[in-house]
Amino acid sequence: MAVQQRQWGTTPSISWTLPTEREVLQNEELTEELKRQGQYEAPGETEKKQQLLVQLQKIAIEFVKHICRRNNLPQSIIDSAGGKIFTYGSYRLGAYAPGSDIDTLVVAPRHVTREDFFEHMPSILERMLPPGAIEEMKPVPEAYVPIIKLMINGTDIDLNFTRLAISSVPWDLDVKDTNLLRGLDDRELRALNGPRVADELLQLVPQKKTFRTALRAIKLWAQRRAVYGNIVGFPGGVAWGMLVARVCQLYPQATGSVIVMKFFRIIGRWNWPQPILLKESEDHPIQARVWNPRLYPTDKYHLMPIITPAYPAMCATHNIGPTTKKIIIQELERGGDITDKISFGRLQWKDLFQKHTYFTKDYKYYLSIISGSTSKDAQASWSGFVESKVRLLVQSLESQGSIGVARLFNKGFAREHRCKDEDEIEAVLHGDMQYQATNVKTETTDNINDPRHNAIAEGNVDAATIANGDGEKVPNGSSPHAFYTTTYYVGIELAQDSTKKLDVSEQSRDWKEQQCRTANFEDGRNYLNIAATRSYDLPLDVFGPGEERPTKAKKKVPVKKSSVHTQGQKRNLSVSGMEVWLELVMAKRPETLTDLSSTTNDMKRPRSEDMRLSSG
Repeated sequence: MAVQQRQWGTTPSISWTLPTEREVLQNEELTEELKRQGQYEAPGETEKKQQLLVQLQKIAIEFVKHICRRNNLPQSIIDSAGGKIFTYGSYRLGAYAPGSDIDTLVVAPRHVTREDFFEHMPSILERMLPPGAIEEMKPVPEAYVPIIKLMINGTDIDLNFTRLAISSVPWDLDVKDTNLLRGLDDRELRALNGPRVADELLQLVPQKKTFRTALRAIKLWAQRRAVYGNIVGFPGGVAWGMLVARVCQLYPQATGSVIVMKFFRIIGRWNWPQPILLKESEDHPIQARVWNPRLYPTDKYHLMPIITPAYPAMCATHNIGPTTKKIIIQELERGGDITDKISFGRLQWKDLFQKHTYFTKDYKYYLSIISGSTSKDAQASWSGFVESKVRLLVQSLESQGSIGVARLFNKGFAREHRCKDEDEIEAVLHGDMQYQATNVKTETTDNINDPRHNAIAEGNVDAATIANGDGEKVPNGSSPHAFYTTTYYVGIELAQDSTKKLDVSEQSRDWKEQQCRTANFEDGRNYLNIAATRSYDLPLDVFGPGEERPTKAKKKVPVKKSSVHTQGQKRNLSVSGMEVWLELVMAKRPETLTDLSSTTNDMKRPRSEDMRLSSG
């Protein structure tokens, strides 16, 4: 029986039909699979996080009072100043996995500054939390939105800060009130946007439990298929959340499993660049810039615009390019095919969450973008900057007619090496793994979750304020010296009508030259290189448990052909059977842009001006 209710979103719903018994059963099966996949944390861990947030709320109030007292404000103002903690991101949306960090925002009145936050909040945290509770504390004062990264009793906390142009912050402050935006600068608006978007989003879905179940499933799918991450051109967590919310609006009575099944077909066949909107845009007296392709030419170039529901409306997917759009749509189509079979009982939910095959079978050729530094702090900054710019290299490669797909993997691989001199550093920059530290595990950038790296990669830092860390500029050669690298991989697929020669030297040289001539690059401390890598030469640490590195195909023994040929009969060679020449610039310094070589573990092989990759 259909039940007619209010309209959700910008258009009428497609169906108000109540779930069938089969759909309820499928939803239970989806929930059980998500639990097996480790997407729900134990009740004790949830309670632990809630108690921690209560502690942080008390600390926020004490922090504001402390600043008021230092400013010699009257006791009446001190008593009413308040201060409040807001959560946002996956935790606020209720779709977080065990071990996920909690994005929090300290909101203070106007007389508390960002300088106060960094100068006094760390000591107040140490004083008010139990001894030993703080396992790690990393302030990032250069961040555009102030942040202190904390590890408290095993829980990751991203503690952000903003102030409002009001004299007190009461406990019942509603962050969705647009009047709070008056008098705020761009930094303060950006900081407040996180909890405002999360709260608005939850108000715009018909059933929060259904939304959360579906979002857990879609986030897990996107992460497993490597189509997750705003920086590298895929939707981030909030963007995927808005897409799920839109499907929930179209099917208000559906179960989480039905939302997931509808999701792939609706979003996969969406009429892009028509935007995804959860509500009609709104005007406000503060006249902040909102997403509007009719007014702002740059907004017209957004390929898959997903617009945040809170004022000022912004595009959460402005980084999506032609290749990432193509890959997202391909993955959505694949997901739709799988969920169709799940609905008929031919597949199970676990089949939807199978891991990507980016390294095991998708590509034969890769570009390895290797950034390196002589200290860990310097590498956190430098690798974050390089990550923020790799997408530009991919865009340049996409303009190369011989390339069908240039796909950037959505994570970087951080490694530590032991090098005695510049020659060994040079070898590492060309992909040699023999100097890798055997006692240090390779980690991906999302697992490291370094706050300085993330802030710089997300563009949350002014270029002039990026600190490059300390450490020796050049190893002295007397003993092995730690050298830190972060490698990003770009899978290359040839266009169907490509020629026999693929030349990306100009794009590689220009991109590298641009990065090494910025103020973020320090000669002798920071390094950058691009290496060509065949699939069977990929480092073993990019493969997960149960995965095998591709092997080099054996050369086929030519078969003697009959001397008699039918007239006009010719051998038809496909692109995959052609020899491909991949020319890359591999210079270590921007001043020396002639050294071209490939990734290889055999550093004795002479370098050449170009590298021939045979696809056979």
